[in-house]
Parts: sequence; C-alpha cells; structure tokens
Amino acid sequence: MEECNPTEIFTNLQCNSTMLYLKCFMVLNQSEKPFIAVLCFSIGGLCIIENFLVLFLIFSSSKLRKKPSYILLSSLALADTLATVTFVSSFLSFHVFNRTGASKEIYLLKLTGVNTSFTASLGSLFLMAFDRYICILRPSHYKQLVTRRRAVVALLVLWATALFLSSLPLLGWNCCSTQSTCSQLFPFVANSYLSSWIILVMVLLASIIYAYMHVLWKAHQHTANMKKHHLEESQQNPKRRIDIKLAKTLSIVLMVLVICWLPGLLLMAYSLFSIMDNSIRVAFAFCITLCLVNSMVNPAIYALRSKELSSSLRRICSCLGKVLGNSESNQEAESS
Repeated sequence: MEECNPTEIFTNLQCNSTMLYLKCFMVLNQSEKPFIAVLCFSIGGLCIIENFLVLFLIFSSSKLRKKPSYILLSSLALADTLATVTFVSSFLSFHVFNRTGASKEIYLLKLTGVNTSFTASLGSLFLMAFDRYICILRPSHYKQLVTRRRAVVALLVLWATALFLSSLPLLGWNCCSTQSTCSQLFPFVANSYLSSWIILVMVLLASIIYAYMHVLWKAHQHTANMKKHHLEESQQNPKRRIDIKLAKTLSIVLMVLVICWLPGLLLMAYSLFSIMDNSIRVAFAFCITLCLVNSMVNPAIYALRSKELSSSLRRICSCLGKVLGNSESNQEAESS
C-alpha cells in the first residue's frame, strides 16, 4: 500500500482520496490495538455503570432531584455517559477495527456526537463551579439567585450551545468545504476549527479554576476562623460545613479533569504548529482515552464524598435487601 506522506496529506486538500487519507489516521499497530480495546471496554463499562447509578440515585429521590446543585450534577453524569458511549464506539470502530467505509458526513456526524457530549460535560462542570461560587461567596442570596428553574434553563442553553458548536464541521466548517489546512489528528477537521475549540475549552477551564480559587480561599478562611475562635466542628453551621465539603469535592473533580484533559489539549495545540510523526499521534490516541478515566472517576468521587448520595444508596440497598429477604422467606414457607 502507498505510504502516507504527512507533509502532503495534512497540508493539501485530500478529501477525495478516501482510503489513503483515512488510513493515515490509523496509527495503532497490532500489539497496541488489543491493549487500547481492553482499556476502553473496561473503563467505559465502569463509567456507564457508575454514571447510571448516580442518575438513578438523583432521580429516585424527590429531595435530590429538586436541588439545583444535583440537577447540574445529573447533567454531568448524563454527559459523561453519552460521551463514553459515543467515544468508545467511534474510537474502536476507527482505530481498532479500521473501518473506512463511512462517508465524510457520517464521520463528522460521529465526531459531532462525541464533541457535544464532552463539551456538555465540561460546561456542566463550569455551571457547577459557578453554583458553588455563589453558594460560598453569597450564601444569604443563594436560594434567590440559584433556583431549580434557572438551573434547568441554564442546562438547556448549555446543551443547545454545545450541540451547535460541535456540529459546525458537519455544517460546513471543515477542511474540505473551506479548502483550509486539515488537522493532523482528526480527519476532515480544519485546523481553524480545532484551534477555536481549544480556545473555548481553555477559557472554560480558566473560568472554572478562577471560580474554585475563590471557593477554596473562602473555605480556607472559614476553617481558619473556626480555629482562631476555638470552635469545635459540632458548633459550626451544618449547612456551611456541607457547602465547604461539596466545594472541596468539586475541586477534586476539577483537578482530575485538568490532569485527564491537559495532555490531549497540549498535543492538539502542538499539532497546529508542527508536523507530527506517528509516535506522537499514537501518544495522542492514548492521551484522549484519559477522558474516559475522568468520566469514570467523577461518580466515584460523588459516592465517596456526598453524604446525601451515600445515604440514598444505603437506603436503596436496604430496601433491596428487605425485598430479597422477604422473597426468600416466602419461598421457604411455600416449600415447607
């Protein structure tokens, strides 16, 4: 088969040379494919189970599903679930099974689904950070400013915006229609669109970090004041303690997000200015699977640190235990 020339394939318009063009993006060798397939299936499976559990716990509780913070949390769990399904199916189909029969439109449609889910996930984290920012810095006005209706409206705007921005390559902003330089990492994607998406993600990350710096600073001030006045934990405002704990929980989520996304973002930015060889693009293929790790770790953090979710889980497990116990007793009675 004809070898791919990176200088030509990524700098000239190659949209009509289907097979060779797409095969230039299939950089995994036969020893790497099984490893990354097992990685995607195992992490993806855990991610779907965990996020479904979070959604179930929230919507099975009339108390939790009415709280704005948990409405935003359910959006994050839904986005992570959709991102896992769309990413794993598309990634394995292309990089592991090397299916090149799809048209340009089908490929860009799959990319739209993956991009929408990950953008909505990041946007949900942004709204959650803003929610905690208001809760900690303006606690007396929190209930008036953050309502259930406003949370739902914000999420509708978020998902609509994520869908619109992610569908731009499908609608015409791609290197085939604009006759611009093609990305070295994503087929048919224009470098101009990729650079715009990287800027959007960096702005969102910077906004989240800015909000959480203030949240953690306030939490630190509150803890210092408690120590200064020699107040025991039992004397502190219970709601204040919960808010600070939730802020710290979401800060851990943010730290995991940055660790999982930063390597991929850096390689995306690098691809805009330099020709990437196959080894770097193989590294990128493994780096973007870190996004699955992020989606898997998020619900685990909630289950470990959220008392309301933990108590809801214990209550459901207790109910299931009673049901199973009653069914076993009935079976024994029938047999006797």
